[in-house]
Amino acid sequence: MIAQFHILTHHFSACQWAKFKSVGVSISRGISVPTLVIGAKYDTMDPEHMKWMSTQFPRGQYLYCPNESHLAMYDDQEAFFEGLIGWIKGVDENKE
Repeated sequence: MIAQFHILTHHFSACQWAKFKSVGVSISRGISVPTLVIGAKYDTMDPEHMKWMSTQFPRGQYLYCPNESHLAMYDDQEAFFEGLIGWIKGVDENKE
């Protein structure tokens, strides 16, 4: 049985994340479910910043897509979905 997931699709720019961080506000406050942050080499968001964002969630993980852009699910479907499905299976195996 697959664990239940809540998919949150809200885009924050790097500037917005930095602004929240500078004033001590946590965007991720209260999010305790496993959270996957996906970064891509050719995205407008810096992949290193996306990696940092994943550390702001208590149960955050990061997926780097080296051959993709902001539309990673379309650019390289094989790599994107392999990473996503692997993450979902990992979460399901480690459910509490």
